[in-house]
This record gives sequence, structure tokens and C-alpha cells, in this order.
Amino acid sequence: MTEFLDLAPIRAARGEMRLPGSKSVSIRALLLAALSDGETHLTGLLDSDDTRVMREALKACGVSLVDEGSNSWRVQGALQFPRTDAEIYVGNSGLSIRTLVAVLAFMNGRYRLSGVPRMHERPIGDLVDALRPLGASISYEAHEGFPPLLVEPAKSRSLQPVRVRGDASSQFLTGILQSAPLLARERELVIEVEGELISKPYIELSLTLMKRFGVDVQRSTTAAGSPRYTIAAGARYRAPGSFAVEGDASSASYFLALGALAGGPIRVHGMGSSSLQGDVRFAEVMSAMGATVTQGEDWTEVQSSGLAAGFKPKAIDADFNHIPDAAMTIAVVALFADGPSVLRNIGSWRVKETDRIAAMAAELTKLGATVEAGADFLRIEPPKVLRSAAIDTYDDHRMAMSFSLASCGSVPVRINDPGCVAKTFPDYFTQLAALSSN
Repeated sequence: MTEFLDLAPIRAARGEMRLPGSKSVSIRALLLAALSDGETHLTGLLDSDDTRVMREALKACGVSLVDEGSNSWRVQGALQFPRTDAEIYVGNSGLSIRTLVAVLAFMNGRYRLSGVPRMHERPIGDLVDALRPLGASISYEAHEGFPPLLVEPAKSRSLQPVRVRGDASSQFLTGILQSAPLLARERELVIEVEGELISKPYIELSLTLMKRFGVDVQRSTTAAGSPRYTIAAGARYRAPGSFAVEGDASSASYFLALGALAGGPIRVHGMGSSSLQGDVRFAEVMSAMGATVTQGEDWTEVQSSGLAAGFKPKAIDADFNHIPDAAMTIAVVALFADGPSVLRNIGSWRVKETDRIAAMAAELTKLGATVEAGADFLRIEPPKVLRSAAIDTYDDHRMAMSFSLASCGSVPVRINDPGCVAKTFPDYFTQLAALSSN
């Protein structure tokens, strides 16, 4: 593994690229295909550390997955997983463990789930607390509320209603939603959200994909105005035959920001106005910060005069609860803004691959920014002169990719542990170099 990567200043960037498949869609689609009645042909599937985690987990449970090449896989659905005893390694894939735990809790088997050390620091107690009243038998092997976990056959089940906190992680709700048809075989299942629901676009994505795989979730609200979801008795997943994974909107943010900072135009294919993912709205932020954005159904393009020609992004003060992953890219763009920017409602950053609020504050400061970090916000005052720095990435793919954009300034930037991008985008730096000139 390369210890570090030195990036020369990017003077200009232009061109077109096709996005890798969406991580969020790929992981969800793999699991839904595995739970479906019939065979699904998945195309455009992302090939990365996180998707390999889900593929290997499903194989460990006896699900048949056949690699057909060119990121295409055939998945033979198994309404009940064939193997009922498995050791499952989830790496640092939060979406994988949170959706797998909810499903495996009702597979009448014994499964142990563990990951990298950071995964064992990422809380999962709110999900387990929501599953236990349904009869789930889940125990912690080390620290209460954190992996590794042991899942054993469920006890007697009580279905009404399931309550899950909405302000911890949208992945907890996604896990329960996707497992719901396993519980609603004889009676409908009602899921109620307690408190504010964060990262709502990811829940919309989950519901849309569930419908594509044959389960239509009914929506309403509780007396307190919080979301309520009802899964009808007898609901079951059915293979759609073929399913094409769209391009990754979170990954698109780095290249769209590149177009804004280095002039462009940069056009990304695989994400446009028809995208299912919430991070498609990153393009709106680039427009608000002064770049020129054009979009078709399956592509998005960004350009500006570029930093080298005097372009300065407009400072921004906004709530980024709806696009928390792409907001990391905005934090780096804010280095070059015409005033201080504030990113609000990003508390979910604290429990990601690293504490992203603390990590982002530390690395932006190295580059000369004045940063105020709160429990759920960052205030970034751009430096008068950008400083060269060695950026620590904390084994976090998004730290590496977002901070690569700092090289659009007038100084070189070193990215430590660049290989961490393999989690979602293994050839990221190759793609960046292909579009850039120094």
C-alpha cells in the first residue's frame, strides 16, 4: 500500500467521466436481491471494499452470487438464507452491518458480525433496542451498544408497533424497513420514528428500492407528526429480473467541485435529474456557490472561470442534513470562498468512518483555515494564503477524496494513506489525474 500521495497544484480541469455504481444502491440492491423470490441480474454494481463486504456476507449465508464480469452479478434469491451459522466480517461498512443485523435477526440462525477496530466504536445500540421487542436475540461480545455482535434465533415475536430513533442514523431505519417483510408474513408491521428523522433522502432511496423489489411501504404520520411506515401482511420481495445500479452521486461531488474550482467544464455521466439519490442535490449547492450547472436525466456538468482566473465560490450557511456525505466536499470548497461558511446539522458525521467533524476541523486548520467545530456544525473561515499540508485521512475514504480538491489551490498537497479510497472508489486518483492539468 502507498503510504502517501503527493498532489501537484491543479491549474485547470476539464473533460467527462462515468461514475462508478452507487454504493448506497449497490449494497441495498444486493441484500434485496438475496431476499427475493427469483433471480436478479444486477448490472453496474460498484466494485469496492464495502460492496465486497456485502457480497461475501451473503455468500457466507449460503446465497448464490455469480460474477458475470463487467460489474454484473446474478443473485439467486433465498427467502430464508440456506446457512444458519456463519462468521461475517463487515470491515468498516456501516450500511452493511446495520442492514444485515436486522435481516439476520429473523433468519433463525446463529451469526457473529465483527469488523475493523473503528467499526467496534460505531454505535449500534439504537438499532438493537428497536429489534429486541420484535423478539430479536442479539448480544454484545465486548462493549454494550457496539459491535461485535452475536445474533441467535429470535424468540417469540410482538409486532405492534416498532419504534426507532430517527436522529441517530438513517441506516438503522433502513435496516428495519428492509427486514420488515420477514416479520409481516401473517400480520402487518408498523414502524414509527421517534424524534427528527435525519438523512431523509436515504430513507426515500430505501423505500424506492423496496418498491422496485415488490414491497410497497405505506406512509403516514404519528400523532406527534413523525413518520410512520406500514408493511402489509404477506409482503414479500420479488426479483425484478434485471436491475441497473445508477452512478454514485456522493462520488460525483468531488468531480463537480473540481469543475467549479478548476474551471471545467467537468461532466459526470451516471447521475442527473432522474437520480434516486439525495446527493444529486450537491449540484444545487455548487450553483448557489456561484458555479454554472447544467443537467440532463443521466448527466451533470459544472464549470466556472476557475480559481486561477479569479473565481471565488460564494460563502454558504446552510443545513446539510439531507446530504451529509457530500457536505464534506463543500467543507473543502469553503477553503476558497469569499467569506466564512457554516455547515449545519451534520451531527451524523461524528459516528461515521471517523469523527468527521473533528477530523475535518483538524485538516482544514493545517491548510490555514480558521475552524470552529460544534456538536453538529462547522464554521470555516478561509485562509488568506493556503498552506501546503500533509492531510491525514483517518482510514476514511471521504477525507482522502474531499481533501484532494485542496490541490486546486496554488500549493501542493500530500494525502496520507490514499488507498483508503478503495472503500468506495478504488481508482479515484487515476480519474482525478485524467481530468486535471498541472
